[in-house]
Amino acid sequence: MAGERQESMGEAQERPVRRTAEVERTTKETRIRAAVDLDGTGEAAISTGLGFLDHMLEQVARHGLIDIRLEAEGDLHIDAHHTTEDSGIVLGQALARALGEKRGIQRYGEALVPMDEALSRVALDISGRPYLVWRVAFTVDRLGALDTELFREWFQAFAQNAGVTLHVECLYGSNNHHIIESCYKALARALRQAVARDPRRADAVPSTKGVLGETAGPSDRP
Repeated sequence: MAGERQESMGEAQERPVRRTAEVERTTKETRIRAAVDLDGTGEAAISTGLGFLDHMLEQVARHGLIDIRLEAEGDLHIDAHHTTEDSGIVLGQALARALGEKRGIQRYGEALVPMDEALSRVALDISGRPYLVWRVAFTVDRLGALDTELFREWFQAFAQNAGVTLHVECLYGSNNHHIIESCYKALARALRQAVARDPRRADAVPSTKGVLGETAGPSDRP
């Protein structure tokens, strides 16, 4: 029994450390708290005061296998802009903090996700060089309480603060709900791939430079 206990302790010592982070950000416009576990099972507890945004962030958790807790209090009496953008900022910061030096990760991820008639593609590089390419068009001005233009603001804020080069494209689709939901699901699947540990890289930083930088870059507007 003692030998079995020692073996179990040894196995426990070899188990990788869970990659978690908590971030809180307070401004005159919003107060947001977020916690992530990159080695989770996709559990989500999201409360932003914006039902449609909650639904989208739940997709990131579920399909990315990232546990996410996020609570936001914002100036919704004005509009949804600050709460939407700042939730992207905080979630991006939490992801970057949980990744640390980005050792041993796959780094790149891509996903092609259908949702009924809509098909969207996301490709990303956890590069430390934030950049957004956005190729998504809507035919309505609002979804739920959100102006559709705010989705780009969320992806921009997330990419900038996560240090991710992010390409988002809807190849085709007619239902605006399906279009944006397929984008968030594709982001989730691409993140799941990119943050996964690469057993052949062990503790190495996935870059010939030996470090993944944090140089901010511009975003690409269609």
